Amino acid sequence: MAIKKQFLKSKPVCKVTFTVPAKEANEVLLAGNWNNWDAKTAPLKKLKNGTFKGTVNLESGSTYEFKYVVDGEWQNEEQADAFVWNDYAASDNSVINL
Repeated sequence: MAIKKQFLKSKPVCKVTFTVPAKEANEVLLAGNWNNWDAKTAPLKKLKNGTFKGTVNLESGSTYEFKYVVDGEWQNEEQADAFVWNDYAASDNSVINL
């Protein structure tokens, strides 16, 4: 898994590209506090090499919690900036700092 951050000079936005290697998966979704944890709003696109990829524009200077939903199973990003406990989910969430 990987996260690529591209900060824009013209406005306080960061283009964040999420890449998930999941050759056997049928669907990978991205849920976070920026989309009210609605994974259906951010499906990642499956590439020919079996990875899933998607880009989200997020406001710079903020911290966001997120997880992937791989074929219905919630997973953290191994290369996240940090992890934070979430009582509602009773598990850690991935964190990205921009």
